[in-house]
Amino acid sequence: MNKKCRLLILCVGMLTAAIPSSVVLAQAAPQRIEINARRSVYTPDEITVKKGQPVILVLKSTDVGHGLRFREFGINLQVKAGGTAQVEFTPDKTGDFIGHCSVFCGPGHGSMEITLHVVD
Repeated sequence: MNKKCRLLILCVGMLTAAIPSSVVLAQAAPQRIEINARRSVYTPDEITVKKGQPVILVLKSTDVGHGLRFREFGINLQVKAGGTAQVEFTPDKTGDFIGHCSVFCGPGHGSMEITLHVVD
């Protein structure tokens, strides 16, 4: 191997070794989704997120206490009347998941649902 070729390989090796320690990789900011809860309904009632990308769910109550549970992701937000609560998570599976109100909020509580679509 000639001297120029060895020098080139040495330089490339040094640059490759230096890059990870000197370059800070930017991480995507979490997708923030606000959900309003009022008796018997979430607005919006469907949300779409990407697998592997962080999400912040913000639950706001406009009347009485409410909750939001997605069992598949271990999420159970609870909010008092007029309050706000949030949770950050990263979806690790794709599919459609149904969230339910986890705090009894009056008539229609049992049918209060939101659909979470997780896509690739």
